[in-house]
Amino acid sequence: MIVLVLLMTTLMLAQLGLDAFVHDLTFAGRLTGAALLVVSFATLVGAAAALDHWIRQSFPYSGLVALIGTFAALLTNAMLLVQTLKDGEFATYPALFGVLTVGSAYAVFAVWRTSVAIPAPKRVAAALIVSSVIAIANFGYQNLYQPNQPQTQPLITVSMGKPVLSKDRTAFAVPVDITLRNHSNVGFYVLGTEFHAMGKQVPLSPKDRLRQQWRNDAEQWRKSSEWNPLSRREMHQPGELVEAKPWMPYGNWVESNDTYATRVVVQLPMNTPYDQVAFYATASLARKDRLALQPPLNFVAYSWGREKVPGWLKSQQKIGRDSLIYRARVHENNALDQRTRKPRFVTVYWQFGTHGASVFSSIERKGEENRTPNTEADRETSSRYGLIDLITGPVERTLWDIKSQR
Repeated sequence: MIVLVLLMTTLMLAQLGLDAFVHDLTFAGRLTGAALLVVSFATLVGAAAALDHWIRQSFPYSGLVALIGTFAALLTNAMLLVQTLKDGEFATYPALFGVLTVGSAYAVFAVWRTSVAIPAPKRVAAALIVSSVIAIANFGYQNLYQPNQPQTQPLITVSMGKPVLSKDRTAFAVPVDITLRNHSNVGFYVLGTEFHAMGKQVPLSPKDRLRQQWRNDAEQWRKSSEWNPLSRREMHQPGELVEAKPWMPYGNWVESNDTYATRVVVQLPMNTPYDQVAFYATASLARKDRLALQPPLNFVAYSWGREKVPGWLKSQQKIGRDSLIYRARVHENNALDQRTRKPRFVTVYWQFGTHGASVFSSIERKGEENRTPNTEADRETSSRYGLIDLITGPVERTLWDIKSQR
């Protein structure tokens, strides 16, 4: 039974270790893979030593080698059991590692009972303790610290160029430069981007506005994504969407210490009723060390089409907000989670309406892509997979100087 437990442990650790060493997205994950390969070799040698210890006894220290192999199997199987109980979604793996853990514990006890000869027992004990501490520290760093370390994120900047009049002076164009700068040490997948311009009418009151009017303005904040200032003379009207578009290809990425820049142009007639125009740029990103995006990021549905879409998207249509939906398969950042967790898909929602536009993403298990958003669950998922929503704006400009040109 001892040999069987050690051989099964060898097989499992060799498979996991090789996958992790080759495919994990972080250095710590690949280091864990290398450690699993080393332990799988130790358990294989331990199985051979156990046979020699009980049958041939040709090697004087075969009992010690068998003891070290069984102890390594016990420690590793126990840590994998904890991890699969914590994050695994299949009952098979916790059951398997539970059996291997119990079997390894029995193997350690059985080998120890044979009065194994241990030369320099203090040194051997010290070596086992040090290796155990290192293994547990690496396990904790990989599975406890990394998923909870502070988020790092790029920066979006929006700047306006000089407006240009058309030849017949009946229209003008405002160039807008959008720059995405990633000064962090990790790369990011760009799941979706959105730029939109809002036109505002801001007439001036002939006299000072009273406190009750300020309260009325403040009450509008909960009804819109815009927060117009409480002004003594300016009478801000709800903004209206002038233009909206993506500004970076879906499924693209920006590497660490990289920059992406583009320019969009917003055109308006000279007789436009707006007094101000406000520009917004947003992006939905995912850290490349937390997940692997399987291309392509495909379009799957319109919220107003015949395709099946979530009910909460249908309800948003009643308030004038439509959506485009994109989806792609994502993979875990380490081999163990990839094996023990159900398949995940990222869904990108590109939304637009009379009073603005936005883009955001969610990651769900296969078959649950259309569930109603849950704030707490979404926050945990965003932290695990490194989802980040960047928002820049409003960057505002008055249009009086342009409209006054003849």
